[in-house]
Amino acid sequence: MDKQKVVIYGGGGFAREVAWLVECCDAGKGAYEVACFVDDDEAAHGKLLNGIPVMSLQVAREQFPTARMVGGVGVPKTRQSVIGKAARAGFSFCTLVHPNVERSRWVEIGEGTIVCAGSLLTTNIIIGRHVQLNLDCTVGHDVRIGDFATLAPGVHLSGWVHIGERVYIGTGAVIINGTKDTPMQIGDDAVIGAGACVIKPVPPGTTVVGVPARPTT
Repeated sequence: MDKQKVVIYGGGGFAREVAWLVECCDAGKGAYEVACFVDDDEAAHGKLLNGIPVMSLQVAREQFPTARMVGGVGVPKTRQSVIGKAARAGFSFCTLVHPNVERSRWVEIGEGTIVCAGSLLTTNIIIGRHVQLNLDCTVGHDVRIGDFATLAPGVHLSGWVHIGERVYIGTGAVIINGTKDTPMQIGDDAVIGAGACVIKPVPPGTTVVGVPARPTT
């Protein structure tokens, strides 16, 4: 059986980590193979990144018409933009979950989402499209994560937390639990600073930092 070729949109550090994730998901099964990186920087085209060619979106589509795309960009709004361009170019998308991720059968994961090594997802969780869960994240019961959200390494979400679209949660941040009647709400486009401890809802578009987390001024 031919391997499913995967095109990674991005040319930075996380894109290289996604290439490694693809190899881990293959795990000798002959399932996946990185075809190329796509970079909007013309100066990068024709070069190799960790031995993998870098090319434009158009050339990638022409050379790998059956490949599926995954976003290798950490910034939510930028990822949404490049995924939109890839979709208009005709790409479909793949979902990647590292083999050592622990999860129950009551977890829903949307198209194009990435879940990296060491993460743990408990029960009754819904994760949207093109979400990124980086290394060693934990997600508690009844969590909802909106499309294009990013969880940096070591983020911990307690139960009954609802994360909006395009939210960025920095490395090592913690969000305490809500309740069934009053979930802990993190609004669309909010930013949670690295190491923050969120104990109150965060309005849309708000950046919070510190312990306990407070809005920046």
